[in-house]
Amino acid sequence: MTDGNKKENIASELLKSAEMLSEAELLFNNGYFTGAVSRLYYALLHNIRGLLLTKGLEPKSHEGALRLFSLHFVKDGPFIAGDSHIFSRLMKYREEADYNPAYLFSKEDYKDLRKSAMELNEKIKDFLHKNDYISDRH
Repeated sequence: MTDGNKKENIASELLKSAEMLSEAELLFNNGYFTGAVSRLYYALLHNIRGLLLTKGLEPKSHEGALRLFSLHFVKDGPFIAGDSHIFSRLMKYREEADYNPAYLFSKEDYKDLRKSAMELNEKIKDFLHKNDYISDRH
């Protein structure tokens, strides 16, 4: 993967993340809180995947994305253990949202999860911007 390809692939992941966030907001605004939580997870996943691409890492699974993020970006920095916990928590809730019909999320659940996810998304974008992988953080 060349630096040009890397930047293109990162941009594609960030674009997909923005799309997933828009879908999450659309679902939330129409009262579909469980679906919104699922889409919120995917918004974060795509940003994590973009971050992993900076080191040429392409996870094959959701768990692989978490493992690689923790190993390459949390263990020795620049991210902290709490960032990994946010991603892990959303991953678990996405599974519940998608596969457990008895598990329901409230408006407040989504708002709390969104706040945490957006804080991590901003940290990721800051990292990508500071390291010249993206020119615009938004």
